[in-house]
Amino acid sequence: MLTHAMNVLHMHQKVTLMVNRYEVFADNGGEPGPLVAFVEQKRMAFKEQVTIYTDSTKSQVLAGFRARKVIDLGSGYDVTDGAGQPIGLFRKDFGKSLTNSTWHLEQPGAPTATGRERNHGIAVLRRLWSFLPLVNDLPFPFRYHFDFTRDGQPVFSVDKKTWVRDHYLIQIADPHVDRRVVIAQAVALDALQSR
Repeated sequence: MLTHAMNVLHMHQKVTLMVNRYEVFADNGGEPGPLVAFVEQKRMAFKEQVTIYTDSTKSQVLAGFRARKVIDLGSGYDVTDGAGQPIGLFRKDFGKSLTNSTWHLEQPGAPTATGRERNHGIAVLRRLWSFLPLVNDLPFPFRYHFDFTRDGQPVFSVDKKTWVRDHYLIQIADPHVDRRVVIAQAVALDALQSR
């Protein structure tokens, strides 16, 4: 079960021919522990709506996110709880993302948190990768990291921990940020990053 006390999460993505699967685990002494969130998205389907479940049975919805507008990618994604009630919003800042991917995350009653890629060189290399023929369909093999801050204070970070496989470490510094919104943003960083 996902709790507000969880400050470290592990997210693994598994790509198959038909689906992208994300599993989010609680931390267990630096290693993945119990499963707390599960996403399965058809590879060829639009990624404008994603449902996050509490486990792989997909019997209980933890949260979800949906694009406000399908065409206008800068309009943002609404994050809802299991009952469909709004709990946050995130959007990519396409102007700033031309050189360094930038996301804005909002929650009711809190100032906006802004997330940027930590390493500018990797950010540029990732853009070049997307233009290389035949290679651009392969997963980006280098590690990249996003730091989200609010008023200069750390909120959370998403660190790609492996070179080829998509394993991420999510570290939450702000005790008040909704973990469901953090998980939605972390999935979006991977699923929507190339847009």
